[in-house]
Amino acid sequence: MNFNLHEKANENIIVVAHRGACGGNIPCNTMAAYEIALKQGADMIEVDVSCSKDGKLFLFHPGMEREHLGKRKNLKKLNYDKIKKFNYVNYDRTPTQFPLADFDEFLENFKGRCFINIDKFWSNPKKIYEVVRRHGMTDQMLVKSKPSDKVFGILEEVAPEIPFMPIVRDEHPLHEKLLKSNINYVGVEVLFEKENSYVASEEFIEKMHRDNVLVWMNSIIYDYKEQLSGGHSDDTALTVSEDYGWGWIADKGVDMIQTDWTMMLVDYLKRSGKYYKK
Repeated sequence: MNFNLHEKANENIIVVAHRGACGGNIPCNTMAAYEIALKQGADMIEVDVSCSKDGKLFLFHPGMEREHLGKRKNLKKLNYDKIKKFNYVNYDRTPTQFPLADFDEFLENFKGRCFINIDKFWSNPKKIYEVVRRHGMTDQMLVKSKPSDKVFGILEEVAPEIPFMPIVRDEHPLHEKLLKSNINYVGVEVLFEKENSYVASEEFIEKMHRDNVLVWMNSIIYDYKEQLSGGHSDDTALTVSEDYGWGWIADKGVDMIQTDWTMMLVDYLKRSGKYYKK
């Protein structure tokens, strides 16, 4: 199966499941959470990749050991034979049956099934790239970062073919530079506090599309004090109105929306006629 983000974006808004679909006793970043996300209609899943002391890649959000494992450990300082014995805790900090996922196992399980956004790629770019390439899955991947010469240099040297999106806030001054680079510049993730931000404007989005660049917006909330899409979010979709939260983003003509509420977003987009592009 050929994976092409532009072709997929021409069919429907690409729904990205942030850390999978978790809740109840099922923690984020687990194989179960990602399977559920696909069942709920996600086109892409976002994963956090970490590395053990002895060089083994696994799925875990660095620095969240106490919250997700109930342990005061630094997994980066442990060998993998120790790490693989740990299980996640749930939202009530009760131990679950779900272990940390091995990156190789994860890739084989989701090969040919969906797009994958690798977060934390920049901590081990060469190692992660080599594993992805060994599995023959470079076309399924997407990596993102705040734009910098260091990031551009790593991509050009290590993984020029992997689809890349810069993460920008309010402005995108390096657009023309990226178009001319030896980087697979497929899109841009835009962040903004206010609705009238340039990167949320019709003018900006139309320009990106003319240059064959996709636009990603977030309905997820990390911290309610730092809005990612001008107050249009999962929170406002569920507590104010779906049209205000998700509809406003979709009506901008964006290509990708990242959410923590995959099933409800997909359902809304289909009910409202905003999901399909054709």
